[in-house]
Amino acid sequence: MSKIFHLLVGHLIDGTGGPIKRNVLLSVEEDCIRSAKEMRPEALAKVKDTAIEDLSHCTLLPGLVDAHVHLTMSGTNDMQFRQKQLTFGYTEAAPLISKHLHQHLSHGIVAVRDGGDSNGHTLRYKLEDPLFKGYPIHLKAAGKAWHAPGRYGRLIGRTPLEGLTLAESITQENRQSDHIKIINSGLNSLKHFGKETPPQFHVSELKAAVQAGLEHHLKTMVHANGILPVAQALEAACHSIEHGFFMGKTNLEKMAEMGRFWVPTACTMKAYSEELPAGAQELDIARQNLEHQLDQIAYARKTGVLLAVGTDSGGLGIHHGASIVEELKLFIAAGFSLEGVIQCCSANGSKLIGLSDVLGEIRSGAAATFVITAGPPSCLPDALNKPERVYVNGNMISGAH
Repeated sequence: MSKIFHLLVGHLIDGTGGPIKRNVLLSVEEDCIRSAKEMRPEALAKVKDTAIEDLSHCTLLPGLVDAHVHLTMSGTNDMQFRQKQLTFGYTEAAPLISKHLHQHLSHGIVAVRDGGDSNGHTLRYKLEDPLFKGYPIHLKAAGKAWHAPGRYGRLIGRTPLEGLTLAESITQENRQSDHIKIINSGLNSLKHFGKETPPQFHVSELKAAVQAGLEHHLKTMVHANGILPVAQALEAACHSIEHGFFMGKTNLEKMAEMGRFWVPTACTMKAYSEELPAGAQELDIARQNLEHQLDQIAYARKTGVLLAVGTDSGGLGIHHGASIVEELKLFIAAGFSLEGVIQCCSANGSKLIGLSDVLGEIRSGAAATFVITAGPPSCLPDALNKPERVYVNGNMISGAH
């Protein structure tokens, strides 16, 4: 006999960016959504019976995607531990990865894209660890990121192999990865507002690297801040720009034209503005960086850039799971509607990481993977700090709230 259940929710945000629906009857059969129908008051009176669970005080939305995380790193501000975690062997890193995945799931995040670690622990965890087998979250892992010799990136990756080009190294080393991660700029300065670093790779190297990934059906995500590093990544036809601080309007317009994704990770600067000591010069620069990034997000929305939500969780003050709430708030501050930002965090994110066939929207035939939060939509995104329920493939996940 098929497992069938029915939920009556007060509000539904379906992930398409369309208007919020009211009084929706969601029917689930096995692991799929059979229907999601908006009900008129007179119709509600007819269908109310013991087979329908009344959650009319709640809001339902698709399972969320965090498109940029670092699972081997904690967001702690304990600097001694921050350094120690970078030296962890696999046996020490695996329980930390498990803990961070649980934190994501407990905030309604059902898929994460990892941006790399220097030892490749997260990819190994996905491929081998019994702790992950059967765990109800999608994990996409890059393994080790790539950076140029003598440039930023050692804490999350490595340089091309000796005697090989970047593309040749990718062909040799990334066969088990879910995507390629390339670092093509430095970090954002907290000393000089808007200071840009030069690209790490020549555009011809980037083009060959992206092509090498495509030969193994792998997309390429590129860490890039500043006008030229982003322009080169786009010229190389990378699939997403990560961070993209100070990239400028021309790059945003090009991104919209090409249909490429941007993952702004604005909450990185918000975290710095909260963690740095009062009165520090860096505090003021972090706030300026954040404001500039919000202006870029606003322009991207108007221009039609495809945005996905990523937090860079694992950075200083950027806690796994909880930071999704902060990033959603920043998108809203930049002009996104609640419906629009949930689309960025569900349908757009699932498309970016190759899961749009199983995640992203609440519709008939889709997987029954969704989040239920207490209260009306006005309680979001804060209500994601403690969802009422998280369902994955029709199963309510115990311990996820």
